[in-house]
Amino acid sequence: MFFRLLSAVRRQRTGRGWQNWSSGRSGASAAEAHSVALPAQAQVVICGGGIMGTSVAYHLSKMGWKDIVLLEQGRLAAGSTRFCAGILSTARHLTIEQKMADYSNKLYHQLEQETGIQTEPLLSSLLRRMPDLETLEILKLVNCPETFTPDMRCIMGESPSVRGYFVLAGMNSAGLSFGGGAGRYLAEWMVHGYPSENIWELDLKRFGALQSSRTFLRHRVMEVMPLLYDLKVPRWDFQTGRQLRTSPLYDRLDAQGARWMEKHGFERPKYFVPPDKDLLALEQSKTFYKPDWFEIVESEVKCCKEAVCVIDMSSFTKFEITSTGDQALEVLQYLFSNDLDVPVGHIVHTGMLNQGGGYENDCSIARLSKRSFFMISPTDQQVHCWAWLKKHMPEDSNLLLEDVTWKYTALNLIGPRAVDVLSELSYAPMTPDHFPSLFCKEMSVGYANGIRVMSMTHTGEPGFMLYIPIEYALHVYNEVMSVGQKYGIRNAGYYALRSLRIEKFFAFWGQDLNTLTTPLECGRESRVKLEKGMDFIGRDALLQQKQNGVYKRLTMFILDDHDTDLDLWPWWGEPIYRNGQYAGKTTSSAYSYTLERHVCLGFVHNFSEDTGEEQVVTADFINRGEYEIDIAGHRFQAKAKLYPVTSLFTHKRRKEDVELSDLHGK
Repeated sequence: MFFRLLSAVRRQRTGRGWQNWSSGRSGASAAEAHSVALPAQAQVVICGGGIMGTSVAYHLSKMGWKDIVLLEQGRLAAGSTRFCAGILSTARHLTIEQKMADYSNKLYHQLEQETGIQTEPLLSSLLRRMPDLETLEILKLVNCPETFTPDMRCIMGESPSVRGYFVLAGMNSAGLSFGGGAGRYLAEWMVHGYPSENIWELDLKRFGALQSSRTFLRHRVMEVMPLLYDLKVPRWDFQTGRQLRTSPLYDRLDAQGARWMEKHGFERPKYFVPPDKDLLALEQSKTFYKPDWFEIVESEVKCCKEAVCVIDMSSFTKFEITSTGDQALEVLQYLFSNDLDVPVGHIVHTGMLNQGGGYENDCSIARLSKRSFFMISPTDQQVHCWAWLKKHMPEDSNLLLEDVTWKYTALNLIGPRAVDVLSELSYAPMTPDHFPSLFCKEMSVGYANGIRVMSMTHTGEPGFMLYIPIEYALHVYNEVMSVGQKYGIRNAGYYALRSLRIEKFFAFWGQDLNTLTTPLECGRESRVKLEKGMDFIGRDALLQQKQNGVYKRLTMFILDDHDTDLDLWPWWGEPIYRNGQYAGKTTSSAYSYTLERHVCLGFVHNFSEDTGEEQVVTADFINRGEYEIDIAGHRFQAKAKLYPVTSLFTHKRRKEDVELSDLHGK
């Protein structure tokens, strides 16, 4: 082990700086009591000598770093780590947590061989050797401080505000299980600039300053502790720390039956309960089967397809990038894979990639003027995306990045009658001939000016996004709902949005896309312009991948023999089998009310039957396979698609239109 250990409880200061260190424990060894001068500098300084700190130091040394200083105020593993013996479980809810626990378990056995230390991670092993322990009476209860996080997942990664400051904490009583794996991933991050696995679900930047309130943490942690051992059904929500960030329309929507879920502290509507429904029963419904809100969401989806719906999507992250010259365009061209040198008013779907070609962010950017751009990203990207942009943007006083998330309320008008509603409110033609797809224009809606209207819905359905200055939000919403009555308008929530986007094969960042997913692996080649005239982050990796082929491919699966009423539902994370062999996992799932089938998205891999190594995945490989989705041990047949089934919808609608016109003709 190539790191220096400075262990002391008490430090004395004489003059400037830290100098004489000594141990305050009576039982301290001579080595611990020996005064050690703090070195003037080191390649890395690790604060905390528990299992996390020592694991990071161990892995850094294995990766070749030698100038490592580990600071501990007492003895090694003298904190909560000493109470963790035997608490090692590899059964975890998240894939990344399971990988960390598996690696930790293997590492501890490896350390036993390297050092001769005996390790017995499981209580069952101890009871097997000493069965009388089961009947012993507990005479002394020992407790110690432990750290918990607002979402029951540990925090790891580089600080978004202090370059080179890394955090690994908040283990939620799983420190022994995660110690080896977490230390390894953080060490990789420090050495290589990124970990070998996707750790977004644990990334420090999933939190913002809003989650640091002392009152919020006190209330949330009291809820978190019992939940660690509770059964978690799909789509459950925390009850504490709510109504922290809300849209100006919150009270109006709540009065109309909105049921809420929370994302990055923001309240978002799930669905709207009709007056005749039992609200209490819906709130208490917990199941892995067909949920009680099935018919509610069905009616919202139907309205999106046949009339017009409104979804409050104000939680989306919104940035503006402006400059006095061409700096904004030049920076964005380097940071994003698509070509942003488009005419004013056009919208570009693009990825913000890392050096490996993976998605750091998936967003839409509208060119407001020659030197101004409006960027829309997922809700939980607010801290992460800001940190990434600031890290890669030059220090230029002529270049301005502004977070305008709080300035705009976003309304999504979805459905074929959205054009009628907006035309009537704006006194302007909104048909595709006058307002083409992926177009942005500032307009008047009702009495309000300066509404950014965009011809996209994030679902594949026709409609518009309205970005409204918050002082006009209530007025515009009231006008939309009033005018829309004649067109059958109603409110809808994110559950309907999820169903619509999944049946259209729309992948979302954080669910289907992550830092290890490239555009070529998810069918988004059209959003990459390799020859746009300048280099961009991730271009070299994509060029190499284009030449060598991809080793996984995002695929849509339509379940065939699944009974929606009786069978367990797919939610996400279900194993995918190709010709009887494991081939990957689903990333998101939803019931398609159009197809009347469950639709799952997931990545298909090509594992060698002999070695288990990953091989190139081609379209032919996907199409030649017979697929099954495993839901709680039962496999259901599924059809694999590499493209959305929009053509089926179009054909069905055209057929209905013809039949209707024939009927009218008669």
